[in-house]
Amino acid sequence: MNETIVSPSILSADFSDFGGAVREIEASGAPYLHMDVMDGSFVPNLTFGPPLVRAIRKKTKVFLDVHLMIVQPSRFINEFARAGADGITIHYEAEVHSQKYLTEIRGLGLKAGVAIVPATPVSALEELLPFIDMALIMTVNPGFGGQELIPECLEKVKKLAEMREAAGLNFRISVDGGINEKTAEIAKKAGADTLVIGSAFFSNPDKQGLIKRLQC
Repeated sequence: MNETIVSPSILSADFSDFGGAVREIEASGAPYLHMDVMDGSFVPNLTFGPPLVRAIRKKTKVFLDVHLMIVQPSRFINEFARAGADGITIHYEAEVHSQKYLTEIRGLGLKAGVAIVPATPVSALEELLPFIDMALIMTVNPGFGGQELIPECLEKVKKLAEMREAAGLNFRISVDGGINEKTAEIAKKAGADTLVIGSAFFSNPDKQGLIKRLQC
């Protein structure tokens, strides 16, 4: 089991003060910063693109965990890499040749991740596991922050942890959606070792204490 990492999602920050949000994440001790890139097509929302990644890269040295919830993310891998992403996660559902693009991400010196939405079975990832550094299980239907975790998605986390052990691999298992102190513990017991947290992070006045509790 990998050490637990918490990755606050800037999607839940005050969009008028991204600089302040970055400072809060740094001060909390969280080692990752999660960035949800949405195109209004793959998911029903629009967020931001490479310019924000580039701007945030100038402000922090934390790991920039860029999650591409967009159609054909392969079109933008190089652009997000140049902007300063440390890791890029693409959706299984968004590309036919996922293995090719995961290899491309690694070839750029970045961590490669693959994500699935709640409707996709975890078995779909089996052939991709040797080519990834992270598998992201969406625990809500993506598009908007503040949703409640879908409990059935944690069964996929358990299955994925079993697949990882059976294959002798060491990729991280991330959960994204509805994560708070209560659901984080359940997700960790299921096998998750990377927790994407949004609203529960930015609404907590003791962010440093929250991160310490979640990562212990």
